[in-house]
Amino acid sequence: MSGPLQGIRVLDIATILAAPLAGTLMADFGADVVKAELPGTGDGLRNFPPFKDGKSVWWKAANRNKNFITLDLRRPEGAELLLKMLPKFDVLLENFRTGTLAKWGLDKETLWQANPNLIILRATAFGQTGPYATKPGFARIFEAMSGLAYITGDPDRSPMHNGYPIGDAIGGLTACNAVLMSLLGRERGTITGGEEIDLSLTEATFRLLDSMTIQYDQLGEEPQRTGNASHYSAPANVFRTSDGQYVSLSGSTQATFVGNAKAIDRPDLLEDPKFDTNQTRFANREEINEIYTEWFDNHTQAEAIESFARENGTLAPIYSVAQIFEDPQFAAREAIVPVQDDDFGEVRLQAVVPKLSNNPGKVRHTARSLGADNMAVYEEYLDLSADEVAALQEKGII
Repeated sequence: MSGPLQGIRVLDIATILAAPLAGTLMADFGADVVKAELPGTGDGLRNFPPFKDGKSVWWKAANRNKNFITLDLRRPEGAELLLKMLPKFDVLLENFRTGTLAKWGLDKETLWQANPNLIILRATAFGQTGPYATKPGFARIFEAMSGLAYITGDPDRSPMHNGYPIGDAIGGLTACNAVLMSLLGRERGTITGGEEIDLSLTEATFRLLDSMTIQYDQLGEEPQRTGNASHYSAPANVFRTSDGQYVSLSGSTQATFVGNAKAIDRPDLLEDPKFDTNQTRFANREEINEIYTEWFDNHTQAEAIESFARENGTLAPIYSVAQIFEDPQFAAREAIVPVQDDDFGEVRLQAVVPKLSNNPGKVRHTARSLGADNMAVYEEYLDLSADEVAALQEKGII
């Protein structure tokens, strides 16, 4: 095992995407992450499409590098096993609805009695307090109530969600960041004893929408949907090229506009008072976007990319995943790596991000079958024998 988090032990009892992603990110960098799932059922993500040979390929990627056990926390015997294991863990990840663990006899005081230095990450839709504390939620709920969906989409259409549950992804990154801050604080002595991280996944998405809040507070303005046009600069949009492909144009600085204007053979735009600053370009964004639309209508994607590259412009093709697999930059960076899977043989996944020079992480294996590591984990953490593990499995506790 390699990575800067070697020696950190994480118990992941969370489900689906957000909190489990935090565990996966830590596992990528060397943390020993044990994922506990309900016996016979497992994490709900195991049932998410797409499937190959009846198995979720999404699951295989999303929970890579972990060890897999089964444990029924709803039963007193299962809760007791958890408490016995906790002294050997640094971190507990959970995303049950507020109050659920306490109902099972696993409130934070009980958890800290088992391990006074335990870092507990609680990821819920709305946090541990407030009138919505016990409400359930998934990524689309976070995106809807954070304001993200409201500003996404075309002006004359309904609000839109992203093509991926980005609210969960944001939550997972925020959770990982919070755990690492807590571990650092514990190491440096700025945190003594345990730490409870109260993560509202709705607030995690809301926090990233920096300009929206102060714009409303100070100007009384509610940002609206602008389609693919930018909320703050022009020209910036998605354009269709003459061969039916798509490109994305961006660039809010004056230096980038110089290149972008020359790329379409319109250096005169630099002297036009309607377009000579970002402020004036944004005020006349419909007109300048139309100028670029006409140019792209008469050029293929390849021609456009070449022209903008020649002038150091800021244009990119919009890729499908198939195009990512063929792109030389992704290949040069080894952004997609092969790894062995127990069911499918070699599969390819995103590499560990970011790349560390001295102690990089590694993709070691994909997610395994339900309870695949029961024997190894229970022997290591609780010194249970094969007969004892078998007896617990027979009772449905693990």
